[in-house]
Amino acid sequence: MKYIFRIMLFVGLTSFLACADDYTEAQPTQTFALEDLQESCLLNPQVCEGFLNGLYRTMYTTGSGGTNLRHDDFGQKSWDIYMDMLSHDMTLGGNNYGWYSYICNLTDTENFASNSSYMPWRYYYRIIRGANSLIGGYDFDNLPVEQDSRNVLGQGLALRAYQYFNLMHLYVNDISNPSAPAIPLKTDTAPEAEGLSTVGEVFGQIIADLELAVSIMDNQRGGNKRKINKDVANGLLAYAYAAVGRNAEAAAAAKAVMDGSNFPLLTASDLVYSSATNSGGGFNDVNTPGWMWGQDLTIEMGLDLVSWWGQVDAFTYSYAWAGDPKIIDNDLFAAIPSNDIRKGQFTGLGNKQPRNKFFDPNRVSGGQRSVTTDYIYMRIEEMYLLYAEAAAKSGAEGGEAGARQALRQLMNIRLPDASYVDGLSGSALLDEIRLQTRIEFWGEGVSYFSYKRNQETRTRAANHLWFPGQSFQHNDPRLTLDIPQAEVVNNPNM
Repeated sequence: MKYIFRIMLFVGLTSFLACADDYTEAQPTQTFALEDLQESCLLNPQVCEGFLNGLYRTMYTTGSGGTNLRHDDFGQKSWDIYMDMLSHDMTLGGNNYGWYSYICNLTDTENFASNSSYMPWRYYYRIIRGANSLIGGYDFDNLPVEQDSRNVLGQGLALRAYQYFNLMHLYVNDISNPSAPAIPLKTDTAPEAEGLSTVGEVFGQIIADLELAVSIMDNQRGGNKRKINKDVANGLLAYAYAAVGRNAEAAAAAKAVMDGSNFPLLTASDLVYSSATNSGGGFNDVNTPGWMWGQDLTIEMGLDLVSWWGQVDAFTYSYAWAGDPKIIDNDLFAAIPSNDIRKGQFTGLGNKQPRNKFFDPNRVSGGQRSVTTDYIYMRIEEMYLLYAEAAAKSGAEGGEAGARQALRQLMNIRLPDASYVDGLSGSALLDEIRLQTRIEFWGEGVSYFSYKRNQETRTRAANHLWFPGQSFQHNDPRLTLDIPQAEVVNNPNM
């Protein structure tokens, strides 16, 4: 890790602090000691809030994966597209410009010298480095009593855990073997290189970080959904528990969010655009009550076609509009019943584009030039389906009865009659939960996690440009990225 952590030591810190006026004024040279940051955070939590704002900003900043010109390097949502494509649920409906073809055709996943391997690695470890800088200022034997300071620390812990969680899925073929080598685990700011930690060690740190975050945080965040709060940390913890098979605990964490009643389920009109009423749907507004975590994008942020919206939305001046549409797998689309309102989310190109799920509200083809439609990171429906899966597997927190109840709550909104759920049990119930997870979160970067934790085999439908009809086990090495060449060459402990 020497390559990453030396290069990003203070370059990353100064960029994270670009919006923290106190620091830029106090340190006009934009260089400072790590101890200054940590001491100031303890004296004034608002300083660390500014630092956190920089970390959150990295999540949507173009070039945060280390490139200047690539149109697939724009923060977390870049890698959400990677994961949706590697889950086989999303594919290209055309290949005129070439972006993401190297993911769909599985060439870059086997090339450690590719930018595709380098960019997510640099992005995630960049945020980890920043989180480590923040966390390192706290005395864990004497945690702060002020809630603002506790929330700051909790956010730092949860952000670090979230980055490692994504890295583990993108760079480790099989996360089910705790003794298998995985990725370097770095929890401090020392420049020394780290070798590979095991799957168990990395997930152990992820879970420890999130358990502590949940224990010290509350849900106050001043109405700013880009900040992680206790509910979001509990949601991330539920995912982490589920990934390592601790299903009873996963069910409990997800249910804690459900029972908190802070986020209502999306309504039928939230789910899909209606041409009859010229309203509904959109998945484009962070203020949607059911969104737990997301980013409000504004004109000042300067996002354009180099963005998730530029790659996915046909109503943005974009690749999806110009010739490289992102479409749903044919067989997954066919699995959506005709009377399920989510069937209507997809239209165009043989009803395969998400034109009625993700769209600029003006709905002018190629019309949105400056992106102000928002990014979604987590919503309440994830907790319902994750709870249902974990409860059905473990028998805890209501077991199969609780799983059916949660599943039916969702399906009652999507179908005119969801009574079929009452007759499901055993493998049939789990199969239905997994299917609904794929349908519900198409395009949201979630299906890939289910694919791996449930050790599924999936088959690409006929509308894939590469490998149509071919089946892939969850641990096929072509479905994960290689640790990048820069890390292998520059880290003597790899």
